[in-house]
Amino acid sequence: MNDLGAIILCGGGSRRMGRDKAVLDWGGERAVDRVAALARAVGAEALVTAGADLGLPWVPDGEAGAGPVGGVLAGAAALGTARLLVLAVDAPTMTAEDLAPLLAAGGYYEGLPVPMVVDAAALPADAEPGWPLRRLVERAGLLALPIPDGAMARLRGANTPEERAALNLSSRP
Repeated sequence: MNDLGAIILCGGGSRRMGRDKAVLDWGGERAVDRVAALARAVGAEALVTAGADLGLPWVPDGEAGAGPVGGVLAGAAALGTARLLVLAVDAPTMTAEDLAPLLAAGGYYEGLPVPMVVDAAALPADAEPGWPLRRLVERAGLLALPIPDGAMARLRGANTPEERAALNLSSRP
């Protein structure tokens, strides 16, 4: 069993963005490719996208409307890793430094259920697709960590064209 696997949540409808967030261009790369590269850079030995076939290893949602918890459960089953790094495709400007506290301690950031690091064994046996992510976080007993200074916008990601524009501006050197 590998130690760390990454699940990139990609199954949302992107209604507020108006187009598929996973394939939006961020500095010459698709959002999904940036998030996958970050997952590998922080030590993910395996990864899957959950909810969409984007040319990377992927798992379909187990049922329509399963939401992000459906993606987490399908990804965990497919990966078979001891620990899971759960990332959102709409946060492609996250950095390894943003994830370092989660990788060291496990858990999630206060007020943001994703990104999260969870031991696969801590996923509740009665977890169901369709649960809110916050219920999964609570039932798994995850530690809530303070958000690192200056990281909130990168961690929340972009759900609208306006948020994307703001992140694109703030991520330029």
